[in-house]
Amino acid sequence: MSVARTGYLGLGSNVGDRVANVRAAIDGLRARGIEVEAVSDGYETEPVGEILDQPDFLNLAVRITTDLEPEELLDACKAVEADAGRDFSAPRHSPRPVDVDLLLLGDVEMTTDRLSLPHREVTARRFVLVPLLELDPGLALPDGTRLSDCLAELGDAERVEPFGPV
Repeated sequence: MSVARTGYLGLGSNVGDRVANVRAAIDGLRARGIEVEAVSDGYETEPVGEILDQPDFLNLAVRITTDLEPEELLDACKAVEADAGRDFSAPRHSPRPVDVDLLLLGDVEMTTDRLSLPHREVTARRFVLVPLLELDPGLALPDGTRLSDCLAELGDAERVEPFGPV
């Protein structure tokens, strides 16, 4: 029997109507039985990765409760992305209507070919940490690493500007 866990997802969009895209993604999560408990404000962020010549992202975080197992939750996130028209054949870090990243799921620590929990880059990205800490300022990784400490170490390396409620 599955147990309900609290988790955190990162949502982003930089193609089309970004606000409508992330709202539709949140609705898509709910339609798949995932309880969305809280939604951070949105943040305007610069692209990171291999393709920097693309529009800015609207990023936010959501706190969820789900009894889905980690791989099932990942499948639900990928289905939401597919519903939004994401092209999975495009190069990594390409522009996209919606990106849904599984960042944390309770105290789960795992690595498979498809999924790493906690997300490999959760401690290294301001655009992830700022909205996460808005939802839960005391949030820590399963090993006790405080995310607020990780954010302080990053400084202002990435532009993360408040956008407001989405």
